[in-house]
Amino acid sequence: MAGHSKWANIQHRKGAQDKRRGKMFTRLIRELTTSVRLAGADPAANPRLRLAIDKAKAASMPRDTIERAIKRGAGEGEGADFEEVRYEGYGPGGAAVLVECLTDNRNRTVSDVRYAFAKHGGNLGAEGSVAYLFHHSGVLLFPPGTDEDALTEAALEAEAEDVIRHDDGSLEVITDPTGFETARDALAAAGFATEEAIVTMRPSTTVELDSDAATAMAALLEALDDLDDVQDVHSNAGFAEAGLAQA
Repeated sequence: MAGHSKWANIQHRKGAQDKRRGKMFTRLIRELTTSVRLAGADPAANPRLRLAIDKAKAASMPRDTIERAIKRGAGEGEGADFEEVRYEGYGPGGAAVLVECLTDNRNRTVSDVRYAFAKHGGNLGAEGSVAYLFHHSGVLLFPPGTDEDALTEAALEAEAEDVIRHDDGSLEVITDPTGFETARDALAAAGFATEEAIVTMRPSTTVELDSDAATAMAALLEALDDLDDVQDVHSNAGFAEAGLAQA
C-alpha cells in the first residue's frame, strides 16, 4: 500500500474553508432532506442519511435543525423538492471538473455553472466527458505523525483498499463506499483519530498545472463552490508544480 496524491490535502483545506461559510448549513440541510426523500428517515436503513447526519454534527449544526430537515424530507412541513444533477467539464490546463448539485431549478443551475466555466477559462462538457476519471470512494485522512505501519495493519484488517502517504507525512486510507462506515469505526476503535472522513468522488489521475493555469483553476473551483445550488466540486488538478499546494 503506497503512493502519492495531492488530492487529500487540497480537499481537506477546501473542507475547512467550507466550514467557515454560512452556506455550509444550507448545503447540509439540502443533503439531509434529499437523503430522506430518496431512502427514508431511518438512519439505520439509510447510509446516505447517516453520513449526512455525521457531517451536520461535525459542523456543529444544532440537533433541532437536523431533526427539522429530516422531518421536511419525510414530508412533514413545507420545503422545496431538490433534484440531484451533475455537470462535467474541463478547467484551465485541461484538468477535469465534476460539479454535484442539488437544485429546484435546473435552468438556473446549468446557467450559473456554464457561466462560471466560461468566465474562468473552462468549458462545460457533455455528460460522461470526465466522470470516468473519478471513483466513488470513502476517504479517511490522518495527520502527520500517525504510525503508518500500525494504521496500515488496522486498515488491512478493516478491508480498506489502500493507504497513501503524503509528502507532509499525513496518511490517507481509501475504502469502498459500502465499507466506509465499517472501516471508519474500526480505525477509531483502534485509536486512530481522523482529520476528515468523507465519501467523495476521488480522481484516478492528476493533471499538474503551471502557475497561470493553477491560478485560473483555483478561481474556477472557488466560483463553482460559491454557487447556491452546488454541493460539491471535484477536480483532478494538481497544484504542486505551480507552488499552490500549500496555499
